[in-house]
Amino acid sequence: MAREFQAGDVLIFQLESGFGLLKVLAVDEDETGEPVWHLAAFEDLYLDSEMADNALQSIASLRFSEKHLALTNRAFESTPTARMGSYGVTEPELNLVEEWRANPNRKVLDTSIRLLLGLR
Repeated sequence: MAREFQAGDVLIFQLESGFGLLKVLAVDEDETGEPVWHLAAFEDLYLDSEMADNALQSIASLRFSEKHLALTNRAFESTPTARMGSYGVTEPELNLVEEWRANPNRKVLDTSIRLLLGLR
């Protein structure tokens, strides 16, 4: 069963020695009805969830290491996440999703976000 996250939600995920943040840009369905997760990954990592929460107080100043990744539901669910809050999706972020949707050669990745980001 797919997790109940929506566009604009910022999610936290745990690494061996800290935490990272993701932003849900959109959620589509593939031809089988399975979710396709459009995510952006924030650049900075945090020692604990409180530091991540504090960073979100200035979310506009945070940078992305990956501005758009489209993941299968299996890939998305392979990394446990929790919702930190909802911050809306900006027009440039929506444009990245629309560009992906319009691309006939678009790819949906079936690799965990940690592996895609080179993290353990």
